Amino acid sequence: MSKKLYLDNAATTRVKKEVIDEMRQYFDVLYGNPSSQLYELGRKSKEAIERARKTLADFLNAEEKEIYFTASGTESDNWALKGVAFANLNKGKNHIITTKIEHHAILHTCEYLEKFGIETTYLDVDRYGLIDIEQLKESIRPETMLISVMFANNEIGTIQPIEEIGEIAKEHGILFHVDAVQALGGIRIDVNKLHIDLMSMSAHKIGGPKGIGGMYIRKGTRIDNFIHGGGQERGRRAGTEGVQNIVGFGKAVEVAARDFDKHVERLTVLRNRLIEGIKNNIPDVVLNGHPTQRLPNNVNFSYKYVEGESILLLLDMEGISASSGSACTSGSLDPSHVLLATGLDHGTAHGSIRFTLSEEITEDDIDYTVETMKKIITRLRAMSPIKNDEDLHKN
Repeated sequence: MSKKLYLDNAATTRVKKEVIDEMRQYFDVLYGNPSSQLYELGRKSKEAIERARKTLADFLNAEEKEIYFTASGTESDNWALKGVAFANLNKGKNHIITTKIEHHAILHTCEYLEKFGIETTYLDVDRYGLIDIEQLKESIRPETMLISVMFANNEIGTIQPIEEIGEIAKEHGILFHVDAVQALGGIRIDVNKLHIDLMSMSAHKIGGPKGIGGMYIRKGTRIDNFIHGGGQERGRRAGTEGVQNIVGFGKAVEVAARDFDKHVERLTVLRNRLIEGIKNNIPDVVLNGHPTQRLPNNVNFSYKYVEGESILLLLDMEGISASSGSACTSGSLDPSHVLLATGLDHGTAHGSIRFTLSEEITEDDIDYTVETMKKIITRLRAMSPIKNDEDLHKN
């Protein structure tokens, strides 16, 4: 093994050194409870939280009081859907519109809300993972209370037309929620320009710590509180704040804001180099997601006649960490619901591999990955009974 390449940054990212340095003092020096305002240690903790809140608000063109801290992106997704649903439960609004390629935090929450009489329409996507705007318009009913669409898909990287969707929601007086867990730090987000009412975020996707998420809630949005107890987060989300994690989130956003365009441009060049390298060196592959309207660091291909898990095992032996869309975390043998929704057949979907890049990756790393993949796919296809049977029929 000559290299160690981490190419699974959509799963999580390395916590940046600047973030760790910023967090460190809040473990053992400035360790006060931010609710204890009568002495300095508590006040300093509270001030640190508010600085992070302002950093995030400025990054999104939001107001500070519209930013709330949660434990994860999943919690934020749950809060958005359950909070809006329960706030409207007895007010004649019982319909949500979302898509078939959302994260399970959205899909499973919609399933849960069915117990309370909440109906959900799941929009189709095309081969690139884009929704049909006309289908969205046709799905709107008088009882529709929420449209929830992921900004950019975590598996295939496709970016949805968020501004257009936001305009439609605003025109119909419907709340618009965006899962921006994968988009934060990779796409410029202005919540006002995009007409977003609620937005979910997570720190560990942008070089921050795990265990801390964020929620943007537009001022005046009718939404139930998520955790009841004390008065933390203006009474909406009770529980003593993880000050060090919030500080880490704020610092990660601060770092992301620096040289944002330059960072995105560099990742896009590397992404395109990897896409072209695979297309030009490996036959019988399918690029999943939109060819250009995608996250700057996302590359997802399906490799015909082979299994994604076998590719991952061999990649790991070569020092490369990636992920497969062919099975979910439950251990299911079913292929990714996202890939199936784009129209891939089960066999092709099973052979999918997602690479997600970071600023640590170089052009040499990209070339090494292409060469390694070429070697692995050639080896696996030589052993594939499906490939060999097809070649036999061709001859």
